[in-house]
Amino acid sequence: MTKSGLGPAGGGSPQLDGLLDVPGLLALVGQPDVCILDCRYDLLRAELGLEQYRQAHIPGAFFAHLDRDLSGVKDGGNGRHPLPEPQALVTRLRSWGVRSTTRVIAYDASESSFAARAWWLLRWLGHERVAVLDGGWPAWLAAGGPTSTREPVAEPGDIVRRPALQATVSLESVVALVQAAQSQSRPQGSAAAAGPARRIVDARAPDRYEGRNETVDPVAGHIPGAVNRFWKLNLDERGRFKTPEQLHAEYAAILAGLPADVLVLQCGSGVTACHDLLALHLARLPGAALFPGSWSQWVADPSRPVALGPAPG
Repeated sequence: MTKSGLGPAGGGSPQLDGLLDVPGLLALVGQPDVCILDCRYDLLRAELGLEQYRQAHIPGAFFAHLDRDLSGVKDGGNGRHPLPEPQALVTRLRSWGVRSTTRVIAYDASESSFAARAWWLLRWLGHERVAVLDGGWPAWLAAGGPTSTREPVAEPGDIVRRPALQATVSLESVVALVQAAQSQSRPQGSAAAAGPARRIVDARAPDRYEGRNETVDPVAGHIPGAVNRFWKLNLDERGRFKTPEQLHAEYAAILAGLPADVLVLQCGSGVTACHDLLALHLARLPGAALFPGSWSQWVADPSRPVALGPAPG
């Protein structure tokens, strides 16, 4: 796989395969059937990304707001950034001109933490031709890429929902997983017959995972049994994704010989967990699932157990 993501895919046709570099996007700006999404956002200032977009953005880019476009309606128990209703997301993508053949490229200014959510959502809808701009807006500016203040208007697209390319795990399934692990109710040897147990991976920073610092959600700590893989570990010192080989080796250490489809990824609200899922995709470790509600949904019910401190071992 090339880091530009423009190498041949199945059937020999060019594909964007998860990651696109700045030269790759420069070649696509202004081309037909290409949709660029500006996903800049700030958790503490929700409208900052839109303000920045209006000041300057990659030519032809549409603004995708995390709260309004890339998330659904909160009900107090489904987390801070619940998944959007699929048809509502399809309608929004159509308004940006996205068709079944469109190449979609997402970028942000936060080390791809929000762009990865857009990448995951497109694949959740079954759209394969989607990538994240490696290095995002800072890399674009550093390379002297052109900018614009013009907000584009697109001919309506015709994207439809297809079989999902990314899996989800429900709150009920995570509750059952934690309860089973805590009760240790399986007879000796039954796990082998049932297949390997799911493994929860928390993408938040270690201080939040351990419960030492929590400034976003009302309860500190982590889901019992979850291991920690901070999403920023997917990046090198420049803020670009590590090579597929590096990512494969690092996630293989977490998997310890198990297939990637045992992994359940979560974070605070189901956003930065998508960064880990993109890294797994780049590492050619398919099948991991997202717990969309993540920690913010888990702690919405005070009866659910909470763990503190580092992971054992």
